[in-house]
Amino acid sequence: MITLHRLSHTKEELLLNPDLIVSVESTPDTVITLATSAKVVVADSPEQVTEAVRDWRVQVLSAALRDRSQLLDDVSAGTEPSSAGFRARGGEPARPLGARPALAAIGGGGH
Repeated sequence: MITLHRLSHTKEELLLNPDLIVSVESTPDTVITLATSAKVVVADSPEQVTEAVRDWRVQVLSAALRDRSQLLDDVSAGTEPSSAGFRARGGEPARPLGARPALAAIGGGGH
C-alpha cells in the first residue's frame, strides 16, 4: 500500500493499493482513477504519486528476489527452505519448480 493524502483532509493518511491505479491526472488537482472507476482526489502531486508507486514496486520486487535467492541457496545446500512463506498446502515444504516428489513419498516406491 502507498500512503497519500486526500485533498480535503491533508493531515489524514490515505492508504491505497497501487495495483488499482489506472491513471493519475493533474487537473489542476491530482485525480487518481482506479480500476473500479472510482476517482480519488489527493493533495500529493502526480510526481509524488508516481514516486510512491515506484518505491512500493521496488520494495515488493526486492523482497521477492531476496526470498527467491534464499530459497535457491537452501535448495542448493540440500536444506529445507528457511522461509515459512515457502510452504505448500498442508504444511509440506515447497519443492523447486519442476521438481518431482520421490515415488516413496507419494506411495509408489517399488513393485
